[in-house]
Amino acid sequence: MRLRALAAPLLIFAALLAGCSSPPPDFYTLAAVPGPTLRTAHQNIELRRIGLAAYLDRPGIVRSNAQYRLRVTENERWGEPLGSMLDRVFTEDLVQRLPDAVIYAESGAITSEPGTVLEIDVQRFDPDADNTVVLLAQVAIRHDDTNRAGLARTVRLTATPAGPSTADLAAALSAVLGQLSDQVARMLTGQ
Repeated sequence: MRLRALAAPLLIFAALLAGCSSPPPDFYTLAAVPGPTLRTAHQNIELRRIGLAAYLDRPGIVRSNAQYRLRVTENERWGEPLGSMLDRVFTEDLVQRLPDAVIYAESGAITSEPGTVLEIDVQRFDPDADNTVVLLAQVAIRHDDTNRAGLARTVRLTATPAGPSTADLAAALSAVLGQLSDQVARMLTGQ
């Protein structure tokens, strides 16, 4: 009898704990987007690890950066660290756009003597107060060939998500990353 009296409160407590658990997170990724193919002389291009503003470097997805306040999702997360994902997807974007070049990420397993070094520093990569995705980045290109000067540029790109979902946000972020790769491909080819 006494055992039953103790078991009932324990079962109620266990049920309450189970009811308080949060749902498992949803994971998202960026994807390469098609762009124009440009012809260039064969060259080895090393993409240095993409610099990323620290406020973006978190598992949760930054949904807003407005009025000095960040809104970060708790149950919607990136499927891998955002910096690593940027390296991977941006490399894939460039490989599609520059098929005559050998492009590899510094963070990858391949090493070679690069003829060109590409550096990117991302200061913004999130939606603003109007839900417009903003990508603000600095791009620098260095050539080992001393006859060619280096090139540096600040790039600001925007896109509007198709809808309010996080999948729509990931698609818009992928689109502006593709636009950045279009500009970088033109910079690399001198077009």
